[in-house]
Amino acid sequence: MLTLEGVSAAYGLSPVLSAIGLRVDAGEAVALLGRNGVGKTTLLRTIIGLHAASGGTISFDDHAITGLPAYRRARLGIGYVPQGRGIFPQLTVEENLAMGSSGLGNRAKSPKSFDRIFDLFPTLGRLRARKGGVLSGGEQQQLALGRALVAQPKLLLLDEPCEGIQPSIVLEIEAVLSRVRREFGIALLLVEQHLDFAWSITDRYYVMQRGTVVAAGATATDASDEITSLLSV
Repeated sequence: MLTLEGVSAAYGLSPVLSAIGLRVDAGEAVALLGRNGVGKTTLLRTIIGLHAASGGTISFDDHAITGLPAYRRARLGIGYVPQGRGIFPQLTVEENLAMGSSGLGNRAKSPKSFDRIFDLFPTLGRLRARKGGVLSGGEQQQLALGRALVAQPKLLLLDEPCEGIQPSIVLEIEAVLSRVRREFGIALLLVEQHLDFAWSITDRYYVMQRGTVVAAGATATDASDEITSLLSV
């Protein structure tokens, strides 16, 4: 579904990503690992189109998307949950979800799309008229996920969804991500520092160091503690 071949990116004259090769198959969940500052967030932003690639090619669902703007990538079926959530604090829960539905473009909008989100996150249903800025951190993360899911993506990019979230909400997020894979066939590309969380929901992993991929494998056969040493370089 998603293929990166030799993808590079920079900030000005400073290279950040170098010759990245990566793939995510339909319905698959893949973890992207590495310590802070190795380029994981830049890679997600490059995939969704918020940062321009300086080299290489990105393909999604048989479309070459390297030069497409972010909104067109979203309309092809790529969802994005940024680090820090990025919700609209002055808009209500329902208004935030309505903003997410704009990512559908010309695809059919289901009249029950919000109901599906409130089924996944019952707390949001109870808070639908509340402004995003007054929600707790965990509730805001649920809203960020719901806003991405309401656009019915084929692939969901998640940048550290467990960051700063209490353990009970982490368990809810884990259950929701497992459920959307199972029920809706949504593929996941997950940046996460918590290896136990990543191993619980992903099929494969890539490890990044200094802007490039240095290791890859299957979570079913490779124990998370076996790659811990790679995450400190």
